[in-house]
Amino acid sequence: MTSTRETPVRLTQFAHGGGCACKIPPGELEDIVGALTAPPVAAGSSLLVGPATGDDAAVVTLPAAHGAAAAAVVATADFFTPVVDDPYDWGRIAAANALSDVYAMGGRPLVAVNLLAWPREVLSFDLAREVLRGGLDVAVEAGCHVGGGHSVDDPEPKYGMAVTGLADPSRLLRNDAGRPGLPLSLTKPLGLGVLNNRHKTTGERFEQAIATMVKLNRDAATAALDAGARCATDVTGFGLLGHLHKLARASGVTAVIDTFAVPYLDGAREAVRDGYVSGGTRRNLEWVTPYTDFGDTDTDTRLLLADAQTSGGLLVAGEVPGAPVVGELVPRGPHSIVLK
Repeated sequence: MTSTRETPVRLTQFAHGGGCACKIPPGELEDIVGALTAPPVAAGSSLLVGPATGDDAAVVTLPAAHGAAAAAVVATADFFTPVVDDPYDWGRIAAANALSDVYAMGGRPLVAVNLLAWPREVLSFDLAREVLRGGLDVAVEAGCHVGGGHSVDDPEPKYGMAVTGLADPSRLLRNDAGRPGLPLSLTKPLGLGVLNNRHKTTGERFEQAIATMVKLNRDAATAALDAGARCATDVTGFGLLGHLHKLARASGVTAVIDTFAVPYLDGAREAVRDGYVSGGTRRNLEWVTPYTDFGDTDTDTRLLLADAQTSGGLLVAGEVPGAPVVGELVPRGPHSIVLK
């Protein structure tokens, strides 16, 4: 579809943050939800994956019926403030990001509903329509129904989706299934956060970042499952280091990262050098510092490894064809992560 990139309205200027960089910091979030638990409420079903492991989505198993195999329902929601100025691109990126949570669990999205917050007296509904059109186009590409949604009048624009998917409960991709000896593969390059922050500040458009963010993680998830992987996460607002720390903690292992093997988008290092680092990225780095042996890794590389990604790739414990191997899992040591 044709983009509306010539729009004179700079959507990113209506947001205090951009994309997944506007998430509540991971340490603060864990303090809020850490003690919240609930007993089973549906007879015959069970919560297979919940908040304890820091996974990308919740998974509920349904009992087998009439000879059919047991099924797993994957549920997630994700929304954020504008990450780019073009409304159609923002819609595509937000939808791909929300769908990614289902792929990161090894599932396939079935149906989504829109989540839209809009300053109705400030921004035209024509722009909102373009946002929703972008989300719909990506959902159609994913083979996922869009069945309506919910909207509110809000001073700050926000968009995303709540997505329900299906998975084979015996073939999930989980944070707690990592084992020593497994390699770590990364399916998209890093640097989305700093390039998006540069875009928000200067208006420069980075086609390589947009192309990366709108790319579905569907094929990467299929390749991971076909290769026998059972442990994965997607790399979004908490950065590679934040999501890797959650995976290593849940699996009881240490992750060793070869910093020279990690791929970056063109222009990412220059964006860090020029100071386009979001507050979310700095908070990510602060959170993982007690759990990470940085060795002699330079400051710019540390920031890129903690960069708050939006619609990033999958980090898979296993080899994924076509994706670089960036490290390995080893027996648990004094740190969750070791950089070399």
